[in-house]
Amino acid sequence: MFTIARAIAWGRGTALLTVLGNALGMLTLSVFIALGLGPLLEKSDLLLKSVQILGGLYLIYLGVDALRHRHEHVDDMVKVEETKPSAFNIVRQGFTVGVLNPKALVFFSAVFPQFVEPESGSVRNQLLLFGLIFAVLSFLLDGMWGVIVGSSRDWFVTSRNRLVVLRTAGGVVMVILGVLVIIPVLIQLAR
Repeated sequence: MFTIARAIAWGRGTALLTVLGNALGMLTLSVFIALGLGPLLEKSDLLLKSVQILGGLYLIYLGVDALRHRHEHVDDMVKVEETKPSAFNIVRQGFTVGVLNPKALVFFSAVFPQFVEPESGSVRNQLLLFGLIFAVLSFLLDGMWGVIVGSSRDWFVTSRNRLVVLRTAGGVVMVILGVLVIIPVLIQLAR
C-alpha cells in the first residue's frame, strides 16, 4: 500500500525507487531472521510452532485492522507532500519501511520455517535463500503494482471507492494468509 500511495502521489519512477528500497530493507530483515531466529527454530519444534501460531494470529489481526480502518487509510494514501523527495530519500524511506515492517517480520518468522527441511542442510542457509527469493519477487511484483498504479494514477485518485477496494483486498489477503499459517500447525498438533 505504501508503494501504491507513492505511485498515486508521484508516479512510476518514485514507486519503483520505493520498491527498490523496500526490497532491500526486507532482504536485510530476512538476514537478521535467518541468523538470529533460524538457529533457534532449528533446535526447538515447540518454538517453531509457537512462532507460526503467533505470527498467523498477528497477520489476522493486521488484516482485520486494515479492513476496519480502510477508509482512513485511503485518506492517508491520497495525501501528497509539498515537494517530491530526492531519489536517495525515496530509496531510504522504502528501505526503512521494509526493514521495520512488522508484517514482514511476522511473515519471515512464521511462514518461511514451514518450508525449511532440516535434513536438506543448514536451516540458516535455507532461510537466507527464502529471504533472497522473497526480496526479488517483492521487487518484481510490487514494482509491477507501482508501474500500473503510477501509469493510471488519475483514474485511482478520482474514486475513493477504488482505493477502498484495494485496501479491502489487502486486508482480506492478510487474514487468509494468517489462517493458512495457523491451520497446518493445528493439524500437526492434532496428530
